[in-house]
Amino acid sequence: MAIDKPLAEWCESTLGSRPREMLFAVEHLSRVIGLKLEDGREVVVKMRPYLERFEACTRVQRHLAGAGFPCPMPLVGPLRIGNESWSAEEYVGGGAFLAPGPDSPRLMAELLRQIVALSPAAEDLPSLAPNPPWLDWKHSNTGPWPTPDDLDLDMNVHPGPAWLDDLAARLRVRLDSHHLPHVVGHGDWELQNLRWIGRVPHVVHDWDSVVSLPEAVIAGSASTIFVTTPDQPMPATLAESAAFIDAYGLARVGWSQEESEVAWAAGLWTLAFDAKKAAIRGNQPSRIAMLETELANRSARAGL
Repeated sequence: MAIDKPLAEWCESTLGSRPREMLFAVEHLSRVIGLKLEDGREVVVKMRPYLERFEACTRVQRHLAGAGFPCPMPLVGPLRIGNESWSAEEYVGGGAFLAPGPDSPRLMAELLRQIVALSPAAEDLPSLAPNPPWLDWKHSNTGPWPTPDDLDLDMNVHPGPAWLDDLAARLRVRLDSHHLPHVVGHGDWELQNLRWIGRVPHVVHDWDSVVSLPEAVIAGSASTIFVTTPDQPMPATLAESAAFIDAYGLARVGWSQEESEVAWAAGLWTLAFDAKKAAIRGNQPSRIAMLETELANRSARAGL
């Protein structure tokens, strides 16, 4: 793929060097392009629809990188270019997905806890609103479902399964009933967003997904997606979620009963959101079946 003129000129004006070689290019909700510059530096340029929250996300990423946490150091931006937000960060290559093992829930949970412990306080940052839809039960849509980021439709005009729509409505009430303080953390803790060297974390990506939410919500949502990769899109099992939540609780010296229930409720919200999208798309019936099978157990733990 050729390096287009606007990108080359942007690199020259903001980074002080033009691109010499494209290392990779990925496009989904954002365009992410790895470049080798003429001065020898390797960088990653991200171009995505503009959101004001990216300013706070980048501040958190820069703070963590400066504290020695394994994430790329931001270099430029985010800068608004028309309706897009452009930014550049250092390129950190290498590493692999964490290989499955009995210690995987603990390793993933402890690393997420490090982010929360090291991040700035939410009140010291610009707004991180809105939350990503898989964490947005406070949305203003008519009906239980928020607007998805990867489907151009209103999920509320696609009714069913009835038990799933009912679950979303009950979870919104449950998740609005607590008064836990907010912390800053990573809101998309999928395995595919991390690279490891053996059992040592090498780099964490996707810092546009920084959120300000109760710690139990951040950990609970993560407990359902921490096993997810493109080749393994299914969520965590009930046992895997329990192992993650227990490990996270140990890392932070325990959960209260309320926090434990909120963690399970947040995990259920993320599972329900993904299952609803699968129902609309007509794919991944196993995802819906898995949630239905585990629903009674997860609901009891969530205090529903």
